[in-house]
Amino acid sequence: QVQLVESGGGLVQAGGSLRLSCLASVTGSIFSINVMGWYRQAPGKQRELVATITSGGITNSADSVKGRFTISRDNAKNTVYLQMNSLKPEDTAVYYCNADLRDSRTGVVFRYWGQGTQVTVSS
Repeated sequence: QVQLVESGGGLVQAGGSLRLSCLASVTGSIFSINVMGWYRQAPGKQRELVATITSGGITNSADSVKGRFTISRDNAKNTVYLQMNSLKPEDTAVYYCNADLRDSRTGVVFRYWGQGTQVTVSS
């Protein structure tokens, strides 16, 4: 069984900072966590990629957040973080954590999502 639990969202003024965390709770030893990432969905818009990070630390991020957001992870804790600085009102959205887990028995990769955490940036 796999569960992703996000924390750290909230209300912040423009120019402020927030740090999101996502813990992946994995029952059993058959799964290994590959890529973890953050996506966001603003009202009336499609869900979009924010940033991803591989188990080896290779990162990828959207152009809109480069230089402001930093993704990191602690493999020992199965946790991924998103440090968000210089926040803008257009960053307001529900932020979702996701993780790709590989079944070591079959090689099949499954994608899991957290429940989402609201980030609101006031102007």
